[in-house]
Amino acid sequence: MEQFYVFMLAALFLLAIVDLVVGVSNDAVNFLNSAVGSKAASFRTILIVASLGVAVGAVFSSGLMEVARKGIFNPWQFTFDEIMILFLAVMITDVLLLDLFNSFALPTSTTVSIVFELLGASMAISAIKILNAHDTLTSLSSSINWDKVVEIVLGILLSVLLAFFIGAIVQWFSRLLFSSGFQKQFKLVEPIFGGVALTSISYFILIKGLKGVAIFPASYMEYADQNGVLLILSLLLLFTIVSFLLAIFTKINILRVIVLAGTFALALAFAGNDLVNFIGVPIAALQSYELWEASYLLDGTLPNDYTMEALATRVNTPSYLLGLSGFIMVVALWWSKKARSVMQTEIDLSRSGAVTEKFDSNFLSRIIVRTSLNIGYGLRAMIPKGLYKRFQNKLDIPEVITANSRNERAFDMVRASVNLMVASILISWATTIKLPLSTTYVTFMVAMGSSLADRAWGRESAVYRVAGVLNVIGGWFVTALLAFVASGVLAVLIYYGRLTAVVILLLATAILLTRSYISYKKKEKIKHENFKMERTSLITINEIMAESSDNISRVIKQICSLYSTVVDNLGLQDLNKLRKTKKQFTKLESEVDELKGEIFYFVKSLDENSVSASKFYILILDYLQDMVQSIGYIRKSSYAHVNNNHRKLKFNQIRDMKRIEGRLQDLYTRIVVDIESNDFKDLDQIIVDKKVLLDDVSGLIQKQVERIRSTETSPKNTKLYFSLLLETKDLIDATINLLTLFKEFYQDYKNIQRM
Repeated sequence: MEQFYVFMLAALFLLAIVDLVVGVSNDAVNFLNSAVGSKAASFRTILIVASLGVAVGAVFSSGLMEVARKGIFNPWQFTFDEIMILFLAVMITDVLLLDLFNSFALPTSTTVSIVFELLGASMAISAIKILNAHDTLTSLSSSINWDKVVEIVLGILLSVLLAFFIGAIVQWFSRLLFSSGFQKQFKLVEPIFGGVALTSISYFILIKGLKGVAIFPASYMEYADQNGVLLILSLLLLFTIVSFLLAIFTKINILRVIVLAGTFALALAFAGNDLVNFIGVPIAALQSYELWEASYLLDGTLPNDYTMEALATRVNTPSYLLGLSGFIMVVALWWSKKARSVMQTEIDLSRSGAVTEKFDSNFLSRIIVRTSLNIGYGLRAMIPKGLYKRFQNKLDIPEVITANSRNERAFDMVRASVNLMVASILISWATTIKLPLSTTYVTFMVAMGSSLADRAWGRESAVYRVAGVLNVIGGWFVTALLAFVASGVLAVLIYYGRLTAVVILLLATAILLTRSYISYKKKEKIKHENFKMERTSLITINEIMAESSDNISRVIKQICSLYSTVVDNLGLQDLNKLRKTKKQFTKLESEVDELKGEIFYFVKSLDENSVSASKFYILILDYLQDMVQSIGYIRKSSYAHVNNNHRKLKFNQIRDMKRIEGRLQDLYTRIVVDIESNDFKDLDQIIVDKKVLLDDVSGLIQKQVERIRSTETSPKNTKLYFSLLLETKDLIDATINLLTLFKEFYQDYKNIQRM
């Protein structure tokens, strides 16, 4: 019996290590984005500052695990056995849920996840007890701390709205101050802004970051609460003077100091207060085991008889566990690639200028943008034109035209400072009035509000950015729902399955995490292979040749693979495999569409001697688009024919299509080899062979016409066969045109080099 609970404890602490890693991957977005997005320092320096904050916050954390022990459920309503089942269900759910969101590069709240996991598991266990006792489900109210749950939910919803609108308002006024003539004439704005920002960040550290830290006396928070105004005024005076001195006597950029200080502060608060989300449950489980074991050794109390009212008391976490947790989080911060993916999602949503948008527009985002534009037009009509132009001229925001660049900053340090300052103020204020909130939601919504005010969401990108924000917010609700349902289901499975269920669930968790890691690595590899030229530097003819070769090679490989798959499975009438080709085609179509979407930035980045080559690049993309459309129609018509249960193509028709497919594949392979080796001597022969193949396709079209006049009896077969041949003919035509154009441009390029 005792060994079973020891095994559960070991599993809980193993899950805690994994949870620390996936938790940091999710929450790193809270304290890294502003510094990384504004390029306030090198990425290494930013990580060092954040690591110091995480380490200090973890080591000196009070380790008060109130939420895990008694914040959501009433521990005296549960026995030791039930508590251990509840805690294990919560940890398995938390690890899988956070890893799922990290894989999709979507930031979510570790606080919300742990709260709803505890709620779901405790309600499931309570419901089982009630049913076993033949009681009514209304008795659930005695097991759950509903007041706390409602307080947390309302606090989070309120913080989301406040964070967005306050972030937008503060950013608008800050941009107005920094872009006005007042700043240029008197140099007063930056020092005063620095004083306010550093005061808010420092107050945040004192109130939120170091709240309950073990090295501070118990009277610390009481004194801070009673003398809050005096403390704020003192800090404001101190940091304003420091900012003036830095501006006058040094070349130190006060905005850079603000961003790095804010990064340290949020990292400190994350480790000091959010640590409960990762190790609170295992610590509570350890304390529960120690309490039960002492009772068991004393009077032989069984796990099903020992109630856990002792969890309601206040117990500190051992320092060595805090130190170990801090070390794991720092290592994860440096090592986790998923943390960078989650971080990039928020940076791209708040980026000034264009970027390859990750999210597609949807009905709701289009409605919101259209409504906002109409409201804006109405308000503009009410404002005098002179006053409107005056404000427009003062809001001097440099336009960024680069796309997909990781070397360019996404926004300036004014906005980064506002993000950190507003987030610090809101979290400090909420802590002071004891309003629960999610730091993830606050930092994200502040960043989105400041982006809107800074006109980062222009007409070119607004509909996609709004869709992205809606997706992230929707994910937050999904977090709560999945956490609640999944933890409840797992608690029921463990309750009835005992050791067998625990082993199976742990093995399933290990398999799912491994699959997630492998899948993520594959995606990153594909992303690396498809990485395109940066648009930040001037592009030469040599680079145009290189990128065009890469695009042609990549698209032809995918077309060749898709064509072979469709022809093979059309002959086999394999509907399932034909259905799966849709995903392959959609990926190909989106790649070419993305290339065409970047033509503006491509042409903008050409050096003066290469501008004439822009037409060549545009025509190459046009021919690639024609090829993609042809293979798309071949795929679609083949799938529709089989899906509608029409007659199979005749043996001779399938044989002819397979012969064409084999020759097409052979020629495409030769094209790829020539292009990838930069040896185009075989282009003339390839073009000749393509024309021969084109004549063969024309011959098959004529043969089918003769069949219709003699033996063919199926109109649907005729339609499909003609569609396949005609689209194959168009595919070959586009390929010949593309190769001819490429050959001519290559020869001209070689002639220019000889001159």
